[in-house]
Amino acid sequence: MDVVKRRIGLEQEFFLVDEVGHLSDRADEFLQGCHIMAQAQGLNPNYFVPEFVKSMVEINTPPAYSGTELARVYLRNLKLALAVARQMNLRLYPLSSYPLHIIPVMRDRPNYHIQARTVGYDKFLHAGKCTGTHLHLEVPPGVIDPRVAVSYNSTSAEREELLNIYNLATACDSALIALTRACPFYEGQAIGLAAHTIRYRGSETFGWEGVYTNLQSVGGLMPYAESVEDLVEQQFARYYTWLQAMEKAGIPPHLFLEAGGSLLKSAWNPVRLNKLGTVEIRCIDSNYPSVILAVIVLLENAACRVRREKLTVRSAKETQIFELVGKCLYVPDFAYLNGGLLYTSATEGVKNAKVKAYVDSILQFAMRDAGEGANFLAKLSKYLDCYQTIEAGILQEFTPTTAQLSLDAGLRLVRECCDKLEAQVVWLDTENPLAALDIDEGLLLQQH
Repeated sequence: MDVVKRRIGLEQEFFLVDEVGHLSDRADEFLQGCHIMAQAQGLNPNYFVPEFVKSMVEINTPPAYSGTELARVYLRNLKLALAVARQMNLRLYPLSSYPLHIIPVMRDRPNYHIQARTVGYDKFLHAGKCTGTHLHLEVPPGVIDPRVAVSYNSTSAEREELLNIYNLATACDSALIALTRACPFYEGQAIGLAAHTIRYRGSETFGWEGVYTNLQSVGGLMPYAESVEDLVEQQFARYYTWLQAMEKAGIPPHLFLEAGGSLLKSAWNPVRLNKLGTVEIRCIDSNYPSVILAVIVLLENAACRVRREKLTVRSAKETQIFELVGKCLYVPDFAYLNGGLLYTSATEGVKNAKVKAYVDSILQFAMRDAGEGANFLAKLSKYLDCYQTIEAGILQEFTPTTAQLSLDAGLRLVRECCDKLEAQVVWLDTENPLAALDIDEGLLLQQH
């Protein structure tokens, strides 16, 4: 059966550090160097962009039609960035939180000040202490309309595909948290939680203090969409919640619009609609390329199977794993997904039997007729019993004798992570990075 190929894209945030491991605020100078080198190599300089704090940068990719193609351009852009950093005596630190205490320097731009004033400056600074990776899954061209969320002119088949990819991405949320947990230290402390998830998303239910603790509809996981009408209603309800929060903070709504705000740009949720024509998945920790490539394989293959077999993704009460029945893929009901499953994924992770069963069910689903990367997913599923996240490996080596990680140990950790990033880029920079990833079983155990 012929299936229309959809593209995937990637954005990854990195901390910029000096050779000792201290944070560097030289992002503008670094990005200028990336733009110059990209132009000299005939590459698009727009894939090297600033973040809202001056010690963080974002490296993006053009849309790609396969995981191999995406991996190739991702590593190419990352290799260029590392070369520029080397020239400037800087390095890229790849993990999801900087391990020591930091006070990020925010850029002076209206849209950032609006966000900070609305959620509170202290809360908003958590976003400058965490880095994430965003994966974009393309949906039918034109089906996402930035003005009304879903185009009135789209066909029923296009709307169904959008709905199923959106719900699939939502159902994978806790698995991606559990599999990509990166740095165990936040502000010098091993908090025993997935720091990027906790400090960015937050949760009143679990007492997690983060950017969007009190604005879950804006920054937390949204429920599955039961219909396209339901999906559209979610977008407008969130938009009005954000405008109300702004007004409460004394910010006139027109300032948000003048700063580039819109219906879809009022969303900082783990899964959101993007005006680029994608479902954007934002719950992934920034991590080493080996982990990022594994996530690309997992999500691309799962989405391709839903499209290829024309499956309907539907939540079901009492369901805690992915279960395929005929043409219906049943996924965990939202109360469990965003409740007990989220909590155990952010605390115990894959060590928890229920989290392990849920993650394994997604791997098994993605492996069927998967093509490229299928062998890697099979091995990952096989080794799930002994799978160790990057976070767990670091804790084995850097167990602080006190509650606080020392400055020397923290800087050493930063330098070691930079070393590993650079080594992986060299090793994976081949014609087929996913094949190289498949060969090395040691990566499955994610040893630090």
